[in-house]
Amino acid sequence: MKSQDNSRRQFLIRGLVSVAALPFAGAMLSATASAQALKPLPATNPQAVALKYVADAKKAVGAKPGSNCANCALFQPATKGCGIFAGFAVAPAGWCSAWAKKA
Repeated sequence: MKSQDNSRRQFLIRGLVSVAALPFAGAMLSATASAQALKPLPATNPQAVALKYVADAKKAVGAKPGSNCANCALFQPATKGCGIFAGFAVAPAGWCSAWAKKA
């Protein structure tokens, strides 16, 4: 009976450790998925057109001097993504009317 108790104890411990590790495994998988390369934002995207997005801030009408996607609070440097244009990468030198100074 001793070996059966030991086996049951090992099973329960392994099960608890496995269950405790699940949130960490999920976080690692989601971090990997979010770090994948995004498609560049097309200039014809309706939201990009509405927000006057341009790939070169120097050509933007109404942009403050020195403002661009790279120094915007919505820009995500790791993926070149933007909180406004979900699923697309924006040019770090770009600009749109939703630009907000990074804190």
